[in-house]
Amino acid sequence: MHIVRALPALAAILLAAVPAAAVQAQSSGQSSPPLGGPAISGVCYLSREAIFANAKVGKAASERLRQLAEQAQSAIEAERKPIDADVQTYRSQAASLSADQRQSREQVLGQRMQKVQEDQNQRSRELEATRVKALGQIAQYAQPVIADAYRSKNCGLLLDRNAVLGGNMANDLTPLVVQGLDAKITTISFNLEQLPASSDGAQK
Repeated sequence: MHIVRALPALAAILLAAVPAAAVQAQSSGQSSPPLGGPAISGVCYLSREAIFANAKVGKAASERLRQLAEQAQSAIEAERKPIDADVQTYRSQAASLSADQRQSREQVLGQRMQKVQEDQNQRSRELEATRVKALGQIAQYAQPVIADAYRSKNCGLLLDRNAVLGGNMANDLTPLVVQGLDAKITTISFNLEQLPASSDGAQK
């Protein structure tokens, strides 16, 4: 039997998820000159990704998510450490064991490794649920700010800035919304979401 260590870092699923999207959008816009053209009256633009990435509350949420991810990763590593030691002990003794003894030891070690993998999958699901909930809370705070900016700029149509291939972006509401959101809220507090254990979590 091959005992495989396939436990990637939990933190990697969350770090810079929203900022990365905003950076990608900005860098893609800088790769070629803007198309420009006349501003279209009543047509406005907004990037929710850039709001989450640049507003103070978004940065605070990202930092809190990073902390939760690191805590989850540390817990998984602590759970895995004694199993790793037992695997090394087994490998050093395997040659002197009978076939039945090897099979029995491998079965026990395999079950323990599977439990760690299931726990990691559970933490990943909980971290993702936490991220979604936090972004939803920020979106609720941002919505009235977006509405105010929309009215102040006499907008008649609001488009996703990241979906626009080019043109005059004079009516981009994003900086105004970031400013308004910063004046409204600068931080957010939340803990890791607790989800029921999934019986098939190891298969996901």
